[in-house]
Amino acid sequence: MRKIKAQLFISLDGVVEAPDQWHFPYFNDEMGAAVDATLGQADTLLLGRRTYDSFAGAWPGREAAGGEDAPFAKVLGDARKIVVSNRRLDFTWRNSEQADGGPAEAAAALRAEPDTGAPVWISGSVSVVRHLLAAGLLDELNLLVHPIAVRKGMRLFEEADASVPLELLSCETFRTGVLNLFYAPAAGPGAGTYEDAKTHLPQH
Repeated sequence: MRKIKAQLFISLDGVVEAPDQWHFPYFNDEMGAAVDATLGQADTLLLGRRTYDSFAGAWPGREAAGGEDAPFAKVLGDARKIVVSNRRLDFTWRNSEQADGGPAEAAAALRAEPDTGAPVWISGSVSVVRHLLAAGLLDELNLLVHPIAVRKGMRLFEEADASVPLELLSCETFRTGVLNLFYAPAAGPGAGTYEDAKTHLPQH
């Protein structure tokens, strides 16, 4: 069974929209290595339509231009790209295909494939990440938390009745102050009250 993992750039106040407007001042060699260790090793990408359109509008041209980001662009081009959309899509970027069904159906089908040794990666595609978290189909969530409060734009976790408990797997702090956090789904924390908590307060 294949695992499905997601990587998102996110601000301190939870904004994931338009990272191109606030992310690049924090991109250093550590961030480059973090992205290369995930998307740079991917053989399969699961993407929402908006993220796919953004990628397809930029990366093929960068690969063709042969600049310093051309090798990374080639990795993305060579990867199988599965796109979730409610409408029928036409593709010009190689190795692209449309998912059958919505995010949950696409993820379930991918998880059922033989393990290739590499996970399926989601980049951006917030609606897809939300669906898979809610359905219990996301194996790992990599958040690159930037030390900036953007204060406008879509946030990863929208208001809802159900909580999303997560387990921290690892944490790394970059020189820029970015936190590289890896989470996995977790069981709920259980019941707790202030009466329980105050037993852990210092006793003076």
